[in-house]
Order: sequence, then C-alpha cells, then structure tokens
Amino acid sequence: MSYATLHNEGPVAVVTLNRPERLNAIGAQLLADLHGALVRAQLDADTRVIVLTGAGRAFCAGDDLKEFGAQASSAESIARTCDDIQRITRDIMFGPKLVIGAVHGYAVGGGFEWVLNCDLVVAADNLVAFFPEMSLGHFVTGGVTRLLPQIVGYQRAMELFVLGARHDAQALYRLGIVNRVVPHDELMTQVLALAGEVASRSAFATSRLKRVIACQLDGQLARALELERQAAMECFAHPETAQRIAAFATKRR
Repeated sequence: MSYATLHNEGPVAVVTLNRPERLNAIGAQLLADLHGALVRAQLDADTRVIVLTGAGRAFCAGDDLKEFGAQASSAESIARTCDDIQRITRDIMFGPKLVIGAVHGYAVGGGFEWVLNCDLVVAADNLVAFFPEMSLGHFVTGGVTRLLPQIVGYQRAMELFVLGARHDAQALYRLGIVNRVVPHDELMTQVLALAGEVASRSAFATSRLKRVIACQLDGQLARALELERQAAMECFAHPETAQRIAAFATKRR
C-alpha cells in the first residue's frame, strides 16, 4: 500500500497523503512515497498544476513520534530522516509546476511546513495548524525559518515557532498564510476549480514565473535548509528530545 497516491483530473495531478489511520503522520515510507508521487507529477507532460492534499480527517499531523526511536538510532538515520523531509520541500518549491495545497483538519509540524512550501493554499474551515517542535525538542525544517518571517514578520514568526499556538483557518488567512478559506465539504470542488484556472494560464509563463521567484529565494532558502538540517540533526540526537517525546507519549495514554 502506498502512503501517497497520484491521480489525474485532466491537466490537474492530485497527490494525496494516504495514511489516514495515523492522520497522515510523517514516517519513512510516507516520505518515500510522497517524493515518488511528486516527482511523477512534476515530470508528467500532461500535468499543468499539482494539488497536494490528505486523505481522512487531516492533511498531515506531523512527525510520527512512534518512529522517533528508529529515526534517532544512529547519526546516519538522523541525517537520512532530515534529508528525506527536506527533499519534499525541494519537490514542491523547485519543480516547474505550481502546487496548490488543499488542507483540512490538522497541519502540524512538517505538515504545516509543507503548507508554507505550496504556491497557493486553500484551507477548509476546520483547519488547525501549529508547530509543536520547540515543546518536543525538535526543530523546524522545510525552509520555514526563511519563509515564515517573510510572510508574517519576525516577531509573529517567533511566536508561531516558540509558543506553538494553534491557529485556525481564519487566523491563518488573516496572517497571509493561506489564500482562501472554504467550507470543508466544498474543499476539493473549490480547489479543483482554482486548479483549472491555473491550468488555463500559459504553462510556459507560469513555470518561468515560479522559476524566477524560486531563483531569487534559492540562495537564501538553500542556506536556511542547510542550517535547519544541522539544527534538526542536533535536536534529534539530544537526550532532552527523547525525554520530552517519551513524556508526551505518556501524557497521551
């Protein structure tokens, strides 16, 4: 079973996180399957725009903490995990096709990062997004230390990162993080309509637009990704992180 599926709606490729029983939590298989689906969509000559969404009750609940032990078991596994997470950011941001996020339920941690990586975002009215990393001893990735301050300003970004406050769809809209908020039961209908509009634009021109914007970000974003990678690896290996995750798991029982 694949944890990320790909199907086409005419010129629109819909990539769906497909681990609903775990709220599409991020683990090794999901990262590999999602990378494969995004690459296929980006390379498909008939695809004009990509929609990224999640099956079930959530877009993505962030890292699967049940896999933390395996992820943190060695320096090699830590590095591989961090690289695989950031590879998704590169798939979304540096591919030629525009990616529209269709997000609902929860977008947490890495899932929230992928929202920030999308070119356009439509949120269902039941969306809740937040960063739990600082409370768990983890570190954010996805270039968001560069992207989020650009969107919301330095102090607001620090508040989102450090306090991990939960923000609903309307709050995210006011912050400029999502483009539209729609009723949950209309999410895919409205996203596909928007994707159809995007697909009707010149594929050549929109791909060049994305490339020009990405090139302006490239040096700064690449630097942010590398600094985040180093910090994330240090946090993965720090004994306090394991203690905090164990305490969190105990509290949830």
